[in-house]
Amino acid sequence: MKFDELVQATGIAARQIRYLIAEGFVPPPTGGRTYATYGDDHVRAIRRYERLKGLGFPPAAIRLLLDAKEGVPVPVVSGLTLVIAPELIGSAADASAIAAKAAAKIEELLAEEAPRVAAR
Repeated sequence: MKFDELVQATGIAARQIRYLIAEGFVPPPTGGRTYATYGDDHVRAIRRYERLKGLGFPPAAIRLLLDAKEGVPVPVVSGLTLVIAPELIGSAADASAIAAKAAAKIEELLAEEAPRVAAR
C-alpha cells in the first residue's frame, strides 16, 4: 500500500507515522523513497506503538519494551515479577484470559507455599 493508504488504514496522522518511522518504532518502507510501499507489518507496528502509548508508556519506555530480546521484566508486587515476551507486546492477545491464567498460577503457587510456611 502507498503512504496515503497507510494513513487511512491506521487513522494516524501522516506526520506521526513519519516520526514513528524516523525513530525506528515502525520499519522503513520497502522499495525506497520513490516507490515506497507499506504492508501489514507497518500497520501492526503502528498499532502496537499506539496501544502502548494508550497504556501510558512514554516513547523512551516503549523503545525499551520493543528492544528487549529476552523479555521485559515488570515488577508486580514484592516477590513477583512478570516477564513479557517482546513478540507479545502490543499484540491482540486477550489480556483478560492471560490475566486469569496468571491469577490461577499465582494461587496455585501460593497454595503450595502455605504448608511450607506453616511448618516453619
